[in-house]
Parts: sequence; C-alpha cells; structure tokens
Amino acid sequence: MLNLAIIPARGGSKRIPRKNIREFNGKPIISYSIEIAISSGLFDEVMVSTDDIEIAEIAKSFGAKVPFLRSKKAADDFATTMDVLKEVHEKYKSDIGKSYDNICCIYPTAPLIQIQHLKIGLESLLIKNFNTFFPVVEFTYPIWRGLSIDESGKSKMFWPEYLNMRSQDLNKVYHDAGQWYWYKPENVTGSLFTENSGSLILSEMEVQDIDNETDWKVAELKYKSLIDARI
Repeated sequence: MLNLAIIPARGGSKRIPRKNIREFNGKPIISYSIEIAISSGLFDEVMVSTDDIEIAEIAKSFGAKVPFLRSKKAADDFATTMDVLKEVHEKYKSDIGKSYDNICCIYPTAPLIQIQHLKIGLESLLIKNFNTFFPVVEFTYPIWRGLSIDESGKSKMFWPEYLNMRSQDLNKVYHDAGQWYWYKPENVTGSLFTENSGSLILSEMEVQDIDNETDWKVAELKYKSLIDARI
C-alpha cells in the first residue's frame, strides 16, 4: 500500500502574514510538519501543495517534494482543504502516474504533531476500516453553558435546560485538533468528516490552534514543554 503526505501551504495569510514560513523556535514553522512526516517513515512521499515559490523552495530545503504548483482556483480564498487534496491526488495520477491508497493531510502550522499519533492514526484507519481518522481535543469549558449576546448586550443561554446541571454531569464535547487527517481517497469525496470517521483524543498541551500572536506564543511554550518532557 502506498501512503502520501500532503502539506497544504498557500502563500496568502490574512491574520498572520507569511504564517506558513514564519520562524517558530528558530526555523520556519512548516519545517516541523515536513520533518515529522519524513521521520515517521510512514510515507512513500511527503509533498507540499503551494502556489508560492518561496514556500516551495523552503519546503524542498527541508526534504519535501513540490512536483507542481497549486492552481489559482485551488489557491483562492474560497478553496477548501478538500479542493486542494483532490487536485493533488488527481495530478499525481494524471501527470506523474502514481495513485495512493492512503493519504494524510498535515497542516503546515502544527508543530506539536507527534510521530506516535500519526502511527496510531494510520493503524486505526486500516484496522478499524475508517474512511478518515484525525485527532481531537476536549473543549476546555462545557459548550452546553454557551451564551449568545444580542445587539442590546443582553445575554441568553443557547441551552437553558443545562443551567443548573453540574459541570461533571454534562457530556464531554470535542473539537478537531487541526493537525492531520488520514483518509482513504477512494472513500472520501466531499469532506474529511464522514459518517465513518474515527478520532484520537489528545490532551490540551498537545494541541494549539494558531490564529493570532497570542496563539503563536502559547504554541511555542507548549512546544518547549513537550521537548522538555522528552528529555
């Protein structure tokens, strides 16, 4: 069986300029995803899908393949991750003559990814016959106590029936960790979340969404903490 790692990294970034190649603890943040994928030994090829020449050159310097640049359609503000993944898989088949059994989409700004989690992901995908498999993390506060605020500033509970329930009695709710997604391309067409998707639960210290400067600093602290824990 052939496995492909796709790291989608377009040039445009609205909230953090040049986010995908900004230095994170001393080197471009995309390098962590590339090096983890290569070091894992799980992939026959690790490629970066980008529309940006500078990103392409940096990716190649860390060992990734960039056999072609992303099309304009797959690089605009309306393109989804699935659009990018489909384009890559189809171009490999049509232009390079390769078809992959299992693909892992790895985000370029996920330096907290761990090799053992990628391995668990592939094993779970194959052994349990999932269409997709990805990591999740528990919401840090019960979403059942979520509030909406109207234009006058008045607050209202979305689910008032849970107002007087103890936190420990509320069901746990998880969200996508935003790190990686193993999937079988023949079974996935419209979304990486299907009726046959499985998940690996990670701790809060192993996950950090990076959308602003505060997120970036927190991610660096978590990364250093994980490194210290391994020493």
